[in-house]
Amino acid sequence: MSNFQLLHKDCDCAARQGMLATAHGKAETPFFMPVGSAGAIKGITPQQLKETGTNVILANAYHLMLRPGVDVIEKLGGLHRFMAWDGPIVTDSGGYQVFSLSPLTRIDDDGVEFASHIDGKKIYLTAEIATRIQNRMAADVIMCLDQCTPFAVETSELEKAVQRTIRWARQAKGAHTNADQLLFAVIQGGTDLQLRTHCTSELARMNFDGYAIGGLSVGEGHENMIRTVTHTAGLLPDNLPRYLMGAGMPADIIAAVRAGVDMFDCVLPTRNGRNALAFTEAGPVRLRNSTYINDNTPIESGCDCYCCNNFSRAALRHFFNVGEMLGPILTSLHNIRFYQRLMAKIRHTLKNNEFSAWAAEQLKKYRQFDQPKYDEGKTK
Repeated sequence: MSNFQLLHKDCDCAARQGMLATAHGKAETPFFMPVGSAGAIKGITPQQLKETGTNVILANAYHLMLRPGVDVIEKLGGLHRFMAWDGPIVTDSGGYQVFSLSPLTRIDDDGVEFASHIDGKKIYLTAEIATRIQNRMAADVIMCLDQCTPFAVETSELEKAVQRTIRWARQAKGAHTNADQLLFAVIQGGTDLQLRTHCTSELARMNFDGYAIGGLSVGEGHENMIRTVTHTAGLLPDNLPRYLMGAGMPADIIAAVRAGVDMFDCVLPTRNGRNALAFTEAGPVRLRNSTYINDNTPIESGCDCYCCNNFSRAALRHFFNVGEMLGPILTSLHNIRFYQRLMAKIRHTLKNNEFSAWAAEQLKKYRQFDQPKYDEGKTK
């Protein structure tokens, strides 16, 4: 029986609205997950996070395996106790680090050898080990180990990565022992639609609890991403959740929802927030800019976040320029709330059969903004 209930499908596109049930509660889809790779959303308390409208968060098994270690997390009662978060938690397996830490990795068909980015210690990660680590951390949704490749990699290397991803998914499924967790497979294949079809077909036969679309947001650009997502999502079963990993530009999210995606995560709201860049519906706001030195307005008029209700752009600019930690915290809070307001609007328009027209207008609006200004530190 699927833990995902499809509640509404758009009449004019593949967008859908549903409910994902986990051991720590239900979450309406589509939803966005802030990223807490090392066990915390940087600078944000769990209570503050809840006030932004966040229901589900993402942690990273690779980073937590290194510090504090799976033994520590298990002894302390699992990730929910450790992170003081009583809602659903998703963990990435470490597959993305195969890409992001590629100078420190050696890959073969059996797994990945990492040289720890902390102390250089050698760590060997197989599909079975990655699954058992996530079983022990007790997240609600866990990922199979996969191989993420750079954009425009040689076809032969892309084919190897797809075959390894399929093989590792089969091994992960065999190693999965925690019945309270949902296990998602990750679909790879770059922007090669034939390889995406092959990978999706093979993984769908294994009957996972959900499917993630990985290997995107690595330099391929919006059009290539959405073409690949649209193709891949269209091959997946309707009754299971679909997760686009690591994509976080507002235009990417809206277009991917239109293609039928249910779940998203990205570091963009918090990483950009720490670097004085705020998201607004009118475009990016760089808070260190001298134009805000006497600006008594909030980051975004009409935003109901704690930051916008209490602080001016001038105050935030001052905090950043003097190195006061409150600046990054407040801007991160605003950015997360911006994303959660965006997702709430998506769900609202889906329920009211207004999504397609609304999405077309939003995509037109967001595409006019200067993308690189929003794209500071896009990787996970």
